[in-house]
Amino acid sequence: MAASPSTARAINDRFALRLLQDEGPLTATQLKTLTGLSRPTVADLVERLQGSGLVHVVGEAGAERRGPNAKLYGIVADRAHLAALDVRTRSVSVTVADLLGATLAEATVPVGDDHGTGPAVEKAVALLERTVKEAGADRLHTVAVGAPGLIDPATGELRDSSGLPAWHRRLVGVLQERLPAHVLVENETNLAAVAELREGAARDREDFVLLWLGQGVGAAVVLDGRLRRGASGGAGEIGFLPVPGTSGLPSATGCDGGFHELACAAAVGTLAAAHGLDPAGALASDHGPFLDALARRLAVGAAAVVSVLDPGCVVLAGETGHQGGHGLAARVEAELAALSPLRTEVRPTALGDAAVLRGALLRARDAAQEELFP
Repeated sequence: MAASPSTARAINDRFALRLLQDEGPLTATQLKTLTGLSRPTVADLVERLQGSGLVHVVGEAGAERRGPNAKLYGIVADRAHLAALDVRTRSVSVTVADLLGATLAEATVPVGDDHGTGPAVEKAVALLERTVKEAGADRLHTVAVGAPGLIDPATGELRDSSGLPAWHRRLVGVLQERLPAHVLVENETNLAAVAELREGAARDREDFVLLWLGQGVGAAVVLDGRLRRGASGGAGEIGFLPVPGTSGLPSATGCDGGFHELACAAAVGTLAAAHGLDPAGALASDHGPFLDALARRLAVGAAAVVSVLDPGCVVLAGETGHQGGHGLAARVEAELAALSPLRTEVRPTALGDAAVLRGALLRARDAAQEELFP
């Protein structure tokens, strides 16, 4: 069944906006070439998008040739402002950006255990307000928050967890109460995977698993180019994965005895100390025995994931994946090859500590554009 004229216009408009976003400012002729639409249709499309306040003239092209220059059209970047928050156990980082995702201001503040729930929330909110003001934004359209923990797939809310600070969950509620903006929350590991998929180590992959190796341990699953969250939002909670070499078995209320016990930052530090190394710099060292021992640990958890999903690629992220870099990734790949017949490439994060914040910004940008673009 052929699309109605109004539906066809909406499809064409959205396609053109995506091209303007991905390819940068374009002339009407370039839009005609890329969309395959007729010149009159493109002319109507551009006029319609200009009238809606989404597109404007940003310059001219063709100054090097004779004749009139062609107008360059681009998305009105300040049509909406976005914010991304990376909420860690002891800190909060904020980025404020325009509709195209260009960073306008960013800041980080420590939040200690001694703050208490109320003061910690107020400190985080004050950081956001200062950063918005520094960016010159009047108001925010969409805010995306990346935090550790499970996100309820039915409500989109951060679920209560005894293992995480209470201010994490309260912060999301306060932002929703105070801001005239859409506030979204997503698991930090999932956001890191989105960023690596679109801008980082997995740009050429449709299937991969990201292992988050930091104070906490988790995984994000991307299959057929889509993030998979699971029935309860807990896909990738591999900190609870029962593995050999631990003190026992994990439980429903704690991951002691799970893969977390082998791979969390504290465990990596203990392993480094056992090899006579300073934990602060061990991952950046060229100490073969330590890196080999760590790779064997990580491969145990990776092998379990690979045997079920066969993703073809594993990205090592978080503090350990970032600092270990290509050297650790190569060792994990070799160990994994000895444990599994499924060929799996292991790569280090390309975005490092910025992965969660960048993923949150991409999430906010997508949500804003979904509403604003016709």
